[in-house]
Amino acid sequence: MELRQLRCFIAVADTLHFGRAAQKLSMLPASLGRHIKLLEDNLGSRLLTRTTRSVVLTPSGNEFLTAARDIVERADRLEASFRESQRNKTSVLRIGAIDSAAVGLIPQILPHFRDAHPDIDIQLLEQKTIRLLPRLLTGRLDVAIVRPPEIVDQRLMLNSLFHETAVVAVPSSHPLASRATLTVEDMADEPLIVPDKGSRPHSHDLTIKLFLEAGLSARVAQIAEEKQTIVNLVSTGVGIAIVPRWISRLAVGGVTFVSLDLPSGSARNRLALSVAWVRDTRDPARDAFLDVLHQKTEQLAQSA
Repeated sequence: MELRQLRCFIAVADTLHFGRAAQKLSMLPASLGRHIKLLEDNLGSRLLTRTTRSVVLTPSGNEFLTAARDIVERADRLEASFRESQRNKTSVLRIGAIDSAAVGLIPQILPHFRDAHPDIDIQLLEQKTIRLLPRLLTGRLDVAIVRPPEIVDQRLMLNSLFHETAVVAVPSSHPLASRATLTVEDMADEPLIVPDKGSRPHSHDLTIKLFLEAGLSARVAQIAEEKQTIVNLVSTGVGIAIVPRWISRLAVGGVTFVSLDLPSGSARNRLALSVAWVRDTRDPARDAFLDVLHQKTEQLAQSA
């Protein structure tokens, strides 16, 4: 019996849905199912009854759930306590950030933080939200700037910061590059480069939903995972792309970034930015960073 198996069982018990439980744990439903089966095989008892329409705890599952929660909670407290004791011995702050925040937010906030706390060293990791949140939970990061997930692990704290502004990356030789602003309708016949939905759901959905809200179909010419790759593809004429405005700081030749005139609607707020850390932990370096970040949030929002 492993802690991972217990976490999988508790997530399914809480949601009574394998898909939502897998999303909460940032894993595939098939992998979660294997963990549950291994746990049941090890215990020699069925914990869940699963049909095509529902998931229900068996009497044995209900009995086991309380003990499983207790074990996981005690393990989490032990891990948090040990991690805090280790953090108190060092002055290194490990920050994770999604690509646009690494390009736009971090360079603006770090000088202020270093001025206020010159004794704290910074380690920075640029990654996607789905990779950063597990690193927070395992103690490999202290704080992260992320897109808020649909389902938030209860072990994490997430505070909203602001929404990034979307712009259109266009080849500099393209007729649309000379425009001051663009609407979705202006891009109706243009081939689009969009992020992969699995790894970048917010950015992917922004493009697709903007077109749907305008009653148009997005002409997806290319799917790419990294923003740097997307902008480089734009420079070669493969298509145009809707990206966060901070990505324009990547300074790729042959690309012009044009303001996007967004209608009121749900899609315009897809590029939400939040700061995340592990709940119920003490970390003076992290808390100092959060203080500086919150002091500068309004200023950062104006440039996003």
